[in-house]
Amino acid sequence: MSAGLSQTLTPATEDPFLWLEEIEGPRALAWARTENDKTLSALQSDPRYQRFYGEALHVLQAKDRIPYVSMGRLGLENFWQDENQVRGVLRRTTLESYRTQSPRWETILDVDALAHGEKKNWIYKGASCLPPEERLCLLHLSEGGKDAVFVREFDVVSKTFVTNGFELPEGKQEVTWVNSDTLLIARDWGEGTMTQAGYPFVVKELKRAQSLAEAHEVFRGEQTDVGVTPFVLRDTEGRIHATGVDRGISSFEHEYVLFGPEPIKLNLPKKATIGGIASGRLLVTLNEDWSPPSGHNPFSAGSIISYDLTQWKKDPLRATPTLVFKPGPKQTVSGFTATRSLLILTILDNVQSKAFVYEHHQGAWRTTPIPLPENASIGLAAASHDTEEAMFTVSSFLSPTTLWYFDAATERLETVKTTPPRFDVSRLVVEQFYATSSDGTRIPYFLVRPKSARFDGSTPTLLYGYGGFQIPLTPSYAGLMGRLWLEQGNAYVVANLRGGGEFGPEWHQTAQGATKQRTWDDFIAVAEDLIRRKITSPRRLGVVGGSQGGLLVGTAITQRPELFNAAIVQVPLFDMLRFTKLGAGASWVGEYGDPTIPEQRKWLEAYSPYQRLVPGKTYPAPFIFTSTKDDRVHPAHGRKAAARLATLGQLYLYYEDTDGGHSAAANLIEQARRISLEYTYACRRLVDE
Repeated sequence: MSAGLSQTLTPATEDPFLWLEEIEGPRALAWARTENDKTLSALQSDPRYQRFYGEALHVLQAKDRIPYVSMGRLGLENFWQDENQVRGVLRRTTLESYRTQSPRWETILDVDALAHGEKKNWIYKGASCLPPEERLCLLHLSEGGKDAVFVREFDVVSKTFVTNGFELPEGKQEVTWVNSDTLLIARDWGEGTMTQAGYPFVVKELKRAQSLAEAHEVFRGEQTDVGVTPFVLRDTEGRIHATGVDRGISSFEHEYVLFGPEPIKLNLPKKATIGGIASGRLLVTLNEDWSPPSGHNPFSAGSIISYDLTQWKKDPLRATPTLVFKPGPKQTVSGFTATRSLLILTILDNVQSKAFVYEHHQGAWRTTPIPLPENASIGLAAASHDTEEAMFTVSSFLSPTTLWYFDAATERLETVKTTPPRFDVSRLVVEQFYATSSDGTRIPYFLVRPKSARFDGSTPTLLYGYGGFQIPLTPSYAGLMGRLWLEQGNAYVVANLRGGGEFGPEWHQTAQGATKQRTWDDFIAVAEDLIRRKITSPRRLGVVGGSQGGLLVGTAITQRPELFNAAIVQVPLFDMLRFTKLGAGASWVGEYGDPTIPEQRKWLEAYSPYQRLVPGKTYPAPFIFTSTKDDRVHPAHGRKAAARLATLGQLYLYYEDTDGGHSAAANLIEQARRISLEYTYACRRLVDE
């Protein structure tokens, strides 16, 4: 039993571990330190740990990694971390130089030097720069990796913070430029301005040289909203066509209000998202079937529609939408962006990727496929608003990621960067199978295994899943997983569960709220299918997942503990009866339901892993890790799960990184440690006799 846990287990209604919900509580932190010591002692003493750590660090800090860039007006920008730049450096180069083996980089901001000079634990969280010049930027800096950030104005040409520039104290905040002297800001303005989910619902306009107290309120949502985000709708030349707010009514429902002499609430469906401007048209994605008020033919969920910008600005409520993209039965949009005058779209088709150029010409959209490699995952990596250029990542389980450059104006398509192989793929094979879930639905999954696998249940296998928030899992190259797991003769599985986004909105919405159990059923069905096919066996099967995926793993090991011998539970949700009171939990009621509503509490109670850890069952000794600085999914979920297991006399390991936020790693060194601990644990549980 762990130090500090003297309580006996009490009924679910009386939680003895509420003290672990105090993030920085001295008792809770002391408990976490004791757990960390125990876990590090157990795993770092394993001879594999140091080898894994050395290899992980080597891969993560490799100089031959692809330096991914954004394509801005001042050049290509990249944020880079390595053994010398632990916190990272923001730097810039030209396309011509980037094409070479060794680009010449110009440093814009050295975050290590900044953190050292200011004695702060700065983690760089990105920047938003004022179009069209993109010289003035709002830097987002987090202390320790939290979602809450400090915002400071920075000049990327002079490479200095702007004297008397915009500067916002720490907070979960959304900030956007209107012009060089004006910001729209949603943040904590004092009592009664934050939602129950911990996000702002009041937007104010702040002028240069004004204090926050002088900011002028322009919009107020409701405390029951998830949050409110200001937006400025610009075309690729930086011209403003509208300003307003995106009011998040629930996790997946929006209400858009445009500012003007009188505010205009757009008559879009609630499950719709404004996607920006491309080819002179306003783009909107639909996550539900919709018949527009204009009497136009209905559009199906998963479609992209567009409005003529001039007509829409004249009368946003009566403008006529037209179809840009309608998904086929197994298709969904995976990404889109605007170049100077075109729309670039990537789609998933049965979990395989395709990319297209869309151009609006003479009243219709013309579509041209981009001939990128087939049977791979394609991601939009960057796009230029000045030209018709874009970059794509192309990846699969066994093919290292390549970065492709594409110029739609000239149709030039070429690889510009390639990740060197990180593991030997010659003895591996990838297959796609289908498991049958409890209601008869076929659930696809990918299996990466040794060609020599014996199909006698002896192959150590890690099963990974997510299954939530309409987020798809696609085949991608994972160098470290390959090096530390596959190369050892083991197998890896990625499950495409309902609740995810692999097949569009319906695939997600069929496993939400009252029907969320379908996600857990699908995962269990894949585990059973792997065992039935004798790819692996319960002795050799482990499950992995983070965040929503951590909840997925929690449901798997509490509903069917006998199927698994290992569980890696990353930054998890676990206590679903209190999740709305912890971190940003109230913002996910749309995915799971509300435990304060009796009917919804019933279905949450039926699967909440924390309450389902009970005497008389043996669980597969999970490895749970989280971060003290995770202000999205509260560390108490993982803490309380470990504490409850301890009281039950069950085996488990728990590790809490001080920094890192929801990624549970603030830099490459912390990432290497976390990954090495995971694979050492997996080997101990699944590989050893």
